[in-house]
Amino acid sequence: MSGKPLIYIMGPYSKGGQARNVRRAIEAAEVVCSLGGVPFIPHLCHFWDLLYPRTYEFWLDYDITWLERCHAAYRIPGESEGADREEKRCNELKIPVFRTTPALMKFLDDWRSSRGYYSA
Repeated sequence: MSGKPLIYIMGPYSKGGQARNVRRAIEAAEVVCSLGGVPFIPHLCHFWDLLYPRTYEFWLDYDITWLERCHAAYRIPGESEGADREEKRCNELKIPVFRTTPALMKFLDDWRSSRGYYSA
């Protein structure tokens, strides 16, 4: 295991245009990668659902199953009932949710320093 923290990308999917929201989630994942985290992008299930459609509840349950294995979440701005439910689950499990890059950066820096990892 690499010891890198798993960061769940959370945010709008259906409101505001699916393609745009998938792109924003990928852009957020790039931020996570550049800061040394490992993102999980539930929005990429968009492509799976195009081939094998499932219900909203199936996808939310699938996403929350992955969320429960993550160390933190990075929330993209925008209205989203699904992200609200995911954030509620984070609160129940005491998984931190970050809304800004500086806050996420501090978490990742603290993560590395607490485990003896140093960035070059």
